[in-house]
Amino acid sequence: MPLRKIIRIDEEKCDGCGKCVPSCAEGALRIIEGKARLVSESYCDGMGACLGDCPQKAIIIEEREASEYDAAAVERHLRQDQRPSQLNNIKRERPSPSSYPSCPGSLAQSLGKDGAGRTEKPNFSPTALFSRLNNWPVQLMLAPVNAPYFQKARLLIAADCAPFALADFHASLLEGKILLIGCPKLDDLNFYREKLTAIFRENIIMEAEVAYMEVPCCFGLVQAVKQAIAESGKAIPLTLTRIGIRGEIREKDKPVAKMGEGV
Repeated sequence: MPLRKIIRIDEEKCDGCGKCVPSCAEGALRIIEGKARLVSESYCDGMGACLGDCPQKAIIIEEREASEYDAAAVERHLRQDQRPSQLNNIKRERPSPSSYPSCPGSLAQSLGKDGAGRTEKPNFSPTALFSRLNNWPVQLMLAPVNAPYFQKARLLIAADCAPFALADFHASLLEGKILLIGCPKLDDLNFYREKLTAIFRENIIMEAEVAYMEVPCCFGLVQAVKQAIAESGKAIPLTLTRIGIRGEIREKDKPVAKMGEGV
C-alpha cells in the first residue's frame, strides 16, 4: 500500500456527536456504536474537511500506509448511500499542477506599473474605492506555477466566498499581495495542495496568508496550504485569517513551524 495522508480518529476523544459526518463530501465517515468511524480508507482523500467540524479535536491527518483514494468507489458508495447531491464534489482525475488552459484569458499578467504590482492609486475621486489586485489570473486552477509575479511575493490564498463576505477585502487583506482563490468544498483539494507545493518550491515566497470562511468545509483550504508548505521543504511565514459569514474578521493566527514541517 502507498504511503499517503489520511485521517485518524482518536476514539478516546470522540464523543460520537456526528458533526464531522456531513462535512465529508465522500461519505467516508459514519457513527458506529457511538463513535465516528472511517468506513473505508479508499473513500478518504486525506484533505481534512472534517477536521474543522470536530469540537473534541478527535480527528487528525497523519501520513501512513493506506489504500489509494478511489473516486470511482466513492461514486458507487454515494449512490448506494443515496447521496447523489454530493457526487459533484468527488475528486476525479486532474491535470498536472504545472499545467493550465491555453485560453488568452489565463495569460499571466502583473497589473501594476512596469509589471511590478500596483504602486499608486488610480485617478478616482477621493471617496471612490479602487482595486488592489496585482495579478491575473487569480484562480488557483489557472495561475501558472512559474508566473513572474510569484517571485518575492506576499501571497494571499483566499476562499472564493471571502471577498464577498468581507466588504473591505481589498483594503484590509489584498494591499501589496498576490492573490489566488479557490473553493475547498467544490474544487479538488489534492490538486490545490500539489500546485501550491510547486509554487512554494519553485518561487521565492516571502509569506503566505490564508483567508478562509468560518464554515467547517472551508478549513480544507487551510490544511491544503499547511501541507503544501511542509511538502515544499521551506519555512514560509503563514497567517490564518478566519472570516465570519456576517462579514467580520473573526480571528488571525500565525502558527509557527520548523522548515519542512506542517504548521
